[in-house]
Amino acid sequence: MKKFALIVAGGSGNRMNNSLPKQFLEIGGKTVLMYTFEAFAQFSTDINFVLVLPENQVDYWKELCVHHNFRYNYELAFGGANRFQSVKNGLDKIHGEGIVFIHDGVRPLVSAQTLNNCLSGATKHGNALPVISPSESVRYAADGKNNALDRSNYFLVQTPQTFKISEIKNAYHSAPNENFTDDASVLENTGKEIHLVEGNRENIKITWPQDIIVAKSFLLPQ
Repeated sequence: MKKFALIVAGGSGNRMNNSLPKQFLEIGGKTVLMYTFEAFAQFSTDINFVLVLPENQVDYWKELCVHHNFRYNYELAFGGANRFQSVKNGLDKIHGEGIVFIHDGVRPLVSAQTLNNCLSGATKHGNALPVISPSESVRYAADGKNNALDRSNYFLVQTPQTFKISEIKNAYHSAPNENFTDDASVLENTGKEIHLVEGNRENIKITWPQDIIVAKSFLLPQ
């Protein structure tokens, strides 16, 4: 069975207070995006990579690869106007049947156990969505009012959202619009039930300056 890691890296550095896109920020002499590649390569030696990047970032990424002697093989797809279009462009680079992990390029801390959970879940059920339980209390606010919710009924969604290739490609190509917040929602729109699996709590999406500090604590030897 073929396995693909479709890595979507279209972020900017705005919320990091940095002009450099966050996937290119360096931790210990290596970019965040490179660590993300390595997480998948260490999990499986026969995984196939598809990288989605904004077209205007491709030359810079290639320069980084030369500078860091980064030699992973991958198919390249250009990002679209939104995440939906970017993922769709990446899926169009994948042919044949198998399993595809759709992953944020700025989640370098995904664990081998989470990847195995996703692979097993998608192989058995056709899809797998890694989640963790919220550790804080949860409240719902609307119309100037708010109320407490039972947090045991809620989950925080991570990536890689993982699918049987034919099913997620069909979902993207038959979607009525591009107003979806994640890949599982696109598949769910076709009537498929989404299967939840356990993620790992350190699998954060690097978004804020504090996230780099957390990532360093896990990625660099103490």
